Amino acid sequence: MGRNSLLVNLGLLDYSEALELQKRLVAARKADTIEDVLLFCEHPHVITQGRNGKREHLLASESVLRQRGVAFYETSRGGDITYHGPGQIVGYPILNLSSIRRDVVWYVRTLEEAMIRATAEFGITAGRESGKTGVWVKGGSLTSHETSAAPEKLAAIGVHISRWVTSHGFAYNVSTDLRFFDLIVPCGIGDRRATSLEKLLGRAVAEAEVVPRLAKHLGELFGLETQETSKKELLQKLEHAEESVAVSA
Repeated sequence: MGRNSLLVNLGLLDYSEALELQKRLVAARKADTIEDVLLFCEHPHVITQGRNGKREHLLASESVLRQRGVAFYETSRGGDITYHGPGQIVGYPILNLSSIRRDVVWYVRTLEEAMIRATAEFGITAGRESGKTGVWVKGGSLTSHETSAAPEKLAAIGVHISRWVTSHGFAYNVSTDLRFFDLIVPCGIGDRRATSLEKLLGRAVAEAEVVPRLAKHLGELFGLETQETSKKELLQKLEHAEESVAVSA
């Protein structure tokens, strides 16, 4: 039997709200007043820069971002700069690696593996690129200077770990409007393009087809016994956890 874990699909959620929720869940997980949590959501258009990011990888001015309705946040996660938006599944695992495996590289590779396995269920072979975090697929069309198509990025990863409790996570492109990636140098890699599951399959793909597959493989790989719950139930549980800490303080 795996460890108990909550599985919550938050739907479309503002990035700032997701940050605040993660902060609260991480504190509760460190205090051991709540179990591991797998959060899934989509964000309105937003560009985020990791702690290792370079501002020159943001190609759009503030006025262009405003025009396009794109927010911008600097974050504490690893990695460079990336885009989140509708049609992209974002996963935020709040896990205590102390009871799983205290190994940051293994954790990132396991996130990749879960997405690789989920992608395989759609008949698409995805994999890793040496020296580049994320999930990659065989490239499509060539650019003018290429003799073979470079692999394209299907999913990005940027994590934060504090006292072995994880936050932030991954972004998997399902039906993402890929034109928004033109506003940045995705993950600081200028010669690679982003792709999406819809583009690869040549058909519409609903989020409901993908989230259960991602959740299944994450659960299996991390040894979690997941229990699906609602956002309302999660918040109630979190409030109770916070109250118990306040009483014991």
